[in-house]
Amino acid sequence: MPQTLRTLFAAAALLAGSAHAQGPASQGIVIQKNLSLDLAKTIAEAALAQCRAKGFHTSVAVVDRAGQVLVLLRDEQATATTLEMAQRKAFTARMFRMPTADFQKRTMPDQPYAGQRDVTGMLALSGGVPIQIGGAGGEVIGGVGSSGSSLAQDDACARAGIAKVADLLK
Repeated sequence: MPQTLRTLFAAAALLAGSAHAQGPASQGIVIQKNLSLDLAKTIAEAALAQCRAKGFHTSVAVVDRAGQVLVLLRDEQATATTLEMAQRKAFTARMFRMPTADFQKRTMPDQPYAGQRDVTGMLALSGGVPIQIGGAGGEVIGGVGSSGSSLAQDDACARAGIAKVADLLK
């Protein structure tokens, strides 16, 4: 067998071996945990109830792991702008895998990540929280956002929604 063919066969065998060594993910199969619609509804309803109990008329959004809206709820007395703001807070929390209160601080004009505020759909205001399985540092499978009260209260309402289902997220 000519040297060139031996070299090609050796290279092909090496590549095939390394692809095989990478495991099932290299075969094109991805397994993910996703947020169910029922769980998203429970989170949204609990967040809205928390704000209502404090006398605020808010909107709540829950997005899935891809940042797509699963649930939007608006109190009948909440303004139309609260819907978009809640959705953008949920999206920001999911995409950056952090509460929007932290995102807000990290992207202040004098901070190195200030440009992230310019990404389409982001909102650097408190009230968005990532939905994680396995607790802090766990896999992020969605986000919840609340809008229509104070920034601190929006954050508390979003967190109340997640607290309602905390046992299911372990």
